[in-house]
Amino acid sequence: MTGTGTTKAPIGDLATFAKEAFTHQGVTHEIYRKGSGPAVIVMTEMPGMSPMVLGFADRVVALGLTAVLPQMFGTPGRDPFAGSKLQMAGYTLGSMGKACISKEFTVLALGKSSPIIDWLRGLANHEHERCGGPGVGAVGMCFTGGFALAMAIEPSVIAPVLSQPSLPFKVTKKHRYNIDTSSADIDTVAARCANEGLRVIGLAFKGDPFVPEERFQFLKDRLGDGFVSVQLEQSDGNPTAALPKHHSVLTGDLIDEPGQPTREALDDVLELFRTKLLSV
Repeated sequence: MTGTGTTKAPIGDLATFAKEAFTHQGVTHEIYRKGSGPAVIVMTEMPGMSPMVLGFADRVVALGLTAVLPQMFGTPGRDPFAGSKLQMAGYTLGSMGKACISKEFTVLALGKSSPIIDWLRGLANHEHERCGGPGVGAVGMCFTGGFALAMAIEPSVIAPVLSQPSLPFKVTKKHRYNIDTSSADIDTVAARCANEGLRVIGLAFKGDPFVPEERFQFLKDRLGDGFVSVQLEQSDGNPTAALPKHHSVLTGDLIDEPGQPTREALDDVLELFRTKLLSV
């Protein structure tokens, strides 16, 4: 390995992204887009579309792809770690509280996809038609981690990535051995894995309090070889990260240096997008 082992993920500038509105089945959300070429839907982690999430989107753009970021919660471009501890806590709790009571998200129910998934599937199909290419990539993080799985019932979604999927919250053993996607949707994705060679990448740190290891076993049991599990050690995370336990594989806990396990995980995700969306 090279470097100091502390290099953080790059940050992006919201001003470099174009803002639009997308409506599907009467539901409208803003989206931020940048780049050209086939699309990747980049769904932010909690509490919102941070500069590091934008930095990840910039890496997608650098591949020759279009990054499309739906605005679902939080303040776009806001650094969640800026300001006093009280301000940081207020922003995070405020974003999470609003999302948890929103009718668009399912945070505790078992065997159910969030209502916003219908809108996200519509967005994926719209972007496939608009941007072209063999299909669309989708990456969810934290609160949105499982969304990429539920979106993959659409044939247009050919490169789904689940980074630290945190729903449903692990209140019981059944919640830990589960994910926020309906059983019927999982069966559809499993059939795509078996019949089309679809691969679903899952990323997480072992010991992450928000991502029980049983969740990855559940995905392996349901998707078989179609699920590619990447589980990192806590010691692989960036020691300068803000949280006491490492959580955000592609952003806040990334060590952005060649040879580091988190960087290798990031490179695997980018390679998936490159090979599936550009190598035709």
